[in-house]
Amino acid sequence: MKQFYSFVRKEFYHVFRDNKTLLMLFGLPITQIVLFGFALSNEIKNSNIVICDYANDQASHEIIDRIAVSRNFDIKKMILSEDEIEATFKEGDVKLVLVFPNNLNQTLIHSKTAQIQIIADATDPNTASTLTAYIQAILNSYQADMGGANKPAVQIIPEIRMLYNPELKGATNFVPGVMALVLFLICVLMTSVSIVKEKETGTMEILLVSPMNPLTIIIAKATPYFVLSLINLTVILLMSIFLLDMPLNGSLALLYLVSSIFILCALAAGLLISNSTDSQQAAMLISLMGMLLPIMLFTGFLFPLENMPMPLQIFANIVPSKWYYIIVKSIMIKGLGIMPILKETLILTGMTLFLLLVSLKKFKIRLA
Repeated sequence: MKQFYSFVRKEFYHVFRDNKTLLMLFGLPITQIVLFGFALSNEIKNSNIVICDYANDQASHEIIDRIAVSRNFDIKKMILSEDEIEATFKEGDVKLVLVFPNNLNQTLIHSKTAQIQIIADATDPNTASTLTAYIQAILNSYQADMGGANKPAVQIIPEIRMLYNPELKGATNFVPGVMALVLFLICVLMTSVSIVKEKETGTMEILLVSPMNPLTIIIAKATPYFVLSLINLTVILLMSIFLLDMPLNGSLALLYLVSSIFILCALAAGLLISNSTDSQQAAMLISLMGMLLPIMLFTGFLFPLENMPMPLQIFANIVPSKWYYIIVKSIMIKGLGIMPILKETLILTGMTLFLLLVSLKKFKIRLA
């Protein structure tokens, strides 16, 4: 029994001396509990909406006040004309526009019935349906308070318009998210084992004594995976368009251009992992465990980023798939050109250049 306890004590020492094992045992569960605790929520909070108030009277002001105090909405701005609505949605961060008609208060007093237009960005149909339901609940609460025992209740009829996706097809949200998830994970996984495999098989020495410089080696390693990823992208697009009825309202050439930047970004991340590890097992573990969770949580297609605390929203900005997801929806569904997505494209390009430079710097020209 004494030998058994000694052996158990030795195993405890091995565990506590290995920082990686401790991180897997304690760090990963704690991180997942915290992240999923904040991200997994059916409630949508702090969604940006815009108000177009033609009425500018008591009724519209009271409804706007109720919306303002709701934690589900954040009134981004007030617009003066419906002509500004399309430009507002092209900005990308507005989920819903509420339009109050002229003389709303007088109409409710005399006719007891009025219409209010609700225009939602239905590129994410679940979010659009939920937000319109929240607005209708506020309107129902207001018209109930307007009624009483001695006066008839008023009726506010919402006129709902689902922009970009009137049929509320789930593919408009599902396909761009899957494109971001699949392309990034596959590219990172393929390239993360490329250089470390050369180290394990002993062929890295041959590459190092060859006339090629480190940049040439890295480019040569990434080129086949880049071509195969473009083929993979083509297959995904064909299946999405012809099998899932996914629209392609924008430029196909622009979509391929931005997708190429995203693929290069993923390949650069994979090369960085490959240059920083000494075994294929470690490279694959980092690629899957280190990339899968951030992409699923912080891209925005599974869980709204607005639900998360501000630190997590800030962290989401360093996840490349978030920007690619926004770009794909803007091109394929909204039919936008380069200018509305210029910021996202430049951010993605900057991430790609940064990862390529770090990968090149981490490349070891000596094995020992």
